[in-house]
Amino acid sequence: MTMPIKIEAPSIVEAAGNKPKRIEEYIGQVNSGTAAVSVARMVSPPGWKEPGQRPEFDEYTVVLKGRLRVESKEGTLDVQAGQAVITHAGQWVRYSTPQPEGAEYIAVCLPAFTPDTVHRDDPTA
Repeated sequence: MTMPIKIEAPSIVEAAGNKPKRIEEYIGQVNSGTAAVSVARMVSPPGWKEPGQRPEFDEYTVVLKGRLRVESKEGTLDVQAGQAVITHAGQWVRYSTPQPEGAEYIAVCLPAFTPDTVHRDDPTA
């Protein structure tokens, strides 16, 4: 048997978008070398938005504070503190925090997030 692995601290991962957003990866490719899943805490400022994406992973997001906006081809959802949202691999989505309170949330990606599997829209297009 293997000893459980304690994660002492997260790694800070560079975020995409129009404003600085803090991504603290606890489990994933960067911090623990884990390919199967990634778990990260996000702290997103008011007015933040990122390019749309069509990732190769499912994403499970729990909003801890504020409100996260999730746009898809099928519509727009505002996810508030105490709520969660699931987005599916291959589905186009765009995340933002347009409200004055910004948002803090936990994102779990299966398999783990990588820059090569997120497939963000070209911001110059």
